[in-house]
This record gives sequence, C-alpha cells and structure tokens, in this order.
Amino acid sequence: MKFRLIILLVFASFCARAQEIIPRPNEYRQSGGFFRLPETVSISSSDTCFSGLIPVFATSVKKYTSLDFQVKQKNGAIRLVRNPKILEKEAYRLKIEPRNITVEAGYPAGCFYALQSLIQLLHSFGPGKTIACAVISDKPRYEWRGFMLDESRHFFGMAEVEKILDMMALQKLNKFHWHLTDSPGWRIEIKQYPLLTGPGAKGNFSDPEAEARYYTQKQISTIVQYAADRFIEVIPEIDMPGHATAAAKAYPEFSGGGSKKFPDFTFHPGKDGTYGFLTNILKEVASLFPSGYIHIGGDEVSYGNQQWTGFPEIQLLMKQKELKDLTDVEHYFLKRMADSIQKSGKTLIGWDEIVSAGLTNHPRIMWWRHDQPQMLDLALKNGYEVILCPRIPLYFDFVQLNSHKSGRKWSGKYAPVESVYNFPSDQFTGGISIATPLVKGIQANLWTETVHTNERLEFMTFPRLSALAEAAWTNKEVKDYESFRGRMKNMEDIYRKSDVRYFDFMHPEEATEISGPEMPKN
Repeated sequence: MKFRLIILLVFASFCARAQEIIPRPNEYRQSGGFFRLPETVSISSSDTCFSGLIPVFATSVKKYTSLDFQVKQKNGAIRLVRNPKILEKEAYRLKIEPRNITVEAGYPAGCFYALQSLIQLLHSFGPGKTIACAVISDKPRYEWRGFMLDESRHFFGMAEVEKILDMMALQKLNKFHWHLTDSPGWRIEIKQYPLLTGPGAKGNFSDPEAEARYYTQKQISTIVQYAADRFIEVIPEIDMPGHATAAAKAYPEFSGGGSKKFPDFTFHPGKDGTYGFLTNILKEVASLFPSGYIHIGGDEVSYGNQQWTGFPEIQLLMKQKELKDLTDVEHYFLKRMADSIQKSGKTLIGWDEIVSAGLTNHPRIMWWRHDQPQMLDLALKNGYEVILCPRIPLYFDFVQLNSHKSGRKWSGKYAPVESVYNFPSDQFTGGISIATPLVKGIQANLWTETVHTNERLEFMTFPRLSALAEAAWTNKEVKDYESFRGRMKNMEDIYRKSDVRYFDFMHPEEATEISGPEMPKN
C-alpha cells in the first residue's frame, strides 16, 4: 500500500509539472504513460502553413532549453498537424503521447501558441526526463491581450523592445501598444517632417537636454516584422490634441499653447494647417504599421488648453461651427482626426475621455480612469468596444510593494502581482458588468516617468506581465493564484536565462528595489 501511494504521488507530481505553463491552459486531461525527452528534439509539419513557425520555435528551443533540435520532413517527435475542425484562430490542441507530441490547430496563430506551451514544458523537463501524457485543449478568454510601453518619456531601444516581445509571445500576449509621442520626446521618424526627430526628439523626462533618440522607419519596420513573426500586433500611438509639446518644439506654428505647468501642451485646433500636418503624419504611420488600429490618445486636454480662448482662429471656429465651449472644440478636433484615420483604413483607439465626443466611426475605448467607472459604463451603453486597462491594478508604473519608494500610488493603492492576476473583477470595475462581447480584452500600461533604465523597466514589468498573461488568457473558473505562484518558478528560470531583471514577488521583503527618478511635486 505504501509503495502504491508513493507511485501515485510521483505520478501526480509529473501531472502537475506538465501544467507548468503560463498562462494556465483552460483544459487539461491526463492520460496514461509518459513521453521521454530525447537529447535531440525533432519536429515536422504536415502543412506548409505551419512550417513557417518552425524557425522562431527553433530559436526559442535553443534559448530556453538544453535540447538539440532538428527539422524533419515527416515523423518528427513533435508533429504539427492542421485540424480544420478547430475553428478559433488562436485555439489549439496539444497531445502528449508516449512516442510523440502532436500539435493540432486550425490556424497558424493557434499552432504558434501551442508551441509556446510546449517550449515551457521542454524547458521545465529537459533531455532524458519524462512528461506525463495528456491532452491540452486551449483557447484565450480575451481576444485583446495587451501591453503598452511609453518610450516618449524615456527611450529604451530595439534590443529591449524585442526582449519584451519575446516574453509577450512566450506567454501568449498579442497586442503591443507603442506610445511613441508625448510631451518629453517624439520617437518615430516622419520623413515629411524631419524636425520631429531633430528638436522634437531631443530630451527625455529626466533630462530635457539629452541627445535626440528615436526609431527610424527602417527600425520600426524591423520591430513590426519581429512582432508579427510572434503573432503580436503593434499598435502605434500618436498623441493628440494634448501631450503635443515635443511636436511643438519642432513645428511651433501648430502649437495651441498650454499652461504654466504644461507649456505648448496642445495642437492648435483652429488652424486648417494643423489637420493637414497631423493627417500627413498619420498617413506615414499607417504605412508603417499593418495593424488595423491607430491610437490618438485624446486624454488630459484640459491640462493645457487654457490659451485656446485667446486665439482668433479658435474664436472664429467656435462661431462658425456653433461650438459653445472648449470641450466642444476638443470634440470637433477629435471628429476631424477620426475621419482622417477612417480614410486611411484604420480604426481609431483613444483613452476614455473620447467617449463623450460622440464619435460615430466605431472607435475602440481604453478605459484607464479606475476612479471613473461611469466612463466605462457610458462607453458600453454607447456600444463602443472597450479594452480594460485601469490604473489600479494595470498601470505598471505603480509600485508593486507598499514599501517601495519609486513609483506611484493612488490614495494608498498600488498594483501588486496578485491584484494584476485577479483582474478583471467587480472590485476593479466599480461594479460595472463586463459580461458583454463589447469588452474585447485587457491591457497593462507602463508609463515611464519613474522608469529611466532598461533594468528598471524589466523590474517594473516582470513578473506582473506573467500575471497579466494568465488574467487575459485563462478562464475565471480555471485561474488559481497559488497554482500560478508554483508555476512561476519555471518562468522565473526562463527570466534568468533571458537576462530579464524581475521583482521576486515570492520573497518580496528580501528583494532589492531597482529604483528610479521621483515624480516631480505639483
């Protein structure tokens, strides 16, 4: 009896380890036997639409495991099979059997995600070890599983972006929202307006005299393709009508002024030239990013629109268009730019301030103001599709431990790993029901006022990115935070192999904070 109990415990241990996957699969059924990993893992594909995935998979096997790797024409130990009965694009089935492992999917995205699960298993076990036989059937909870990086306030470079994309792909995140323009600096080359990457790209949040840093269009295209190879869509953000200071440094004729605290904060909504300038920029941006979306911000305009009333062009605009106040002027601006984006074949995304603009171009809304759930409610009542990204708990510039000194809090609230993992819930949405097809997904945002180095970027992002991945992919009834903590041991080892700096959330009091610059006092 005692020997039998030991065998059962060992078997249970193997089965538990077979689920060392983040995000946790939505359906796992164990079966009899074990697959023993050979020294050299071979892979074959029965469908040409999957064979293109093998080079990225091979790179990951080499990076994350100690296994050798070879491609076969057929009968590999790992077999990629197209199954037309699997209809969802991101769904997959992974069959672990004694003699081989079969990946089934109806589309390349699903096959790719199955391979990401497999990479984590291969890393966990290694050559000569066995994986318990099982069938994993999986598909995502949400279609939008996103992460936003702000590179206007501090610039991090191509290698760091690709590192983040690798970690996103491994954990099945599929949207990279790239905040490329804001007040501190303009970070994307626009050939028609070269000064944007001259004086416009000079400086950052910590040092207004820092050398100009930006991405060339060739670099943008390289990153977009790198992401696409990993089934990640890159969504650019070109902020307007506020957060325009960097652009105003380069082309002051389009400045709408600002306030003492936020000089030259807005574009000028009363000049036709402003709309031509921004439309030309958006045309170049649209040509660089295959994504169906362009994000235009639309937030916090009131921080710097105080000078609008003094411009004769705006006074004339208000009279001609019967605009009663500056909010109406702001909404007029948004409607014109929404038309420009629609003409470019893209869908506009904006922060939740744009909900009240009455846009009819079917924009997507990012609800970020956790203290204003009424904006989430209004967006849903208006029939807008919504991405949930409230400050609490999905702003990664908020501290992840109460004792941390660098980063933000909101009335004492911050964003620990567990809160990210438990999102979404009524606790974080002000009681507004999100059980609607209009809620397309969730996203975490890393604003970088207090993030000035690549090491701090990673410290603030990981392991919260892993918690985000499981929150976005795994169904509520399958999620389990204690299980997640256990599976994170495997992921943390992958972090270390990838030279990713991370916060040790399982031993928080022992973890040294990688600090950053403090936010300026009001």
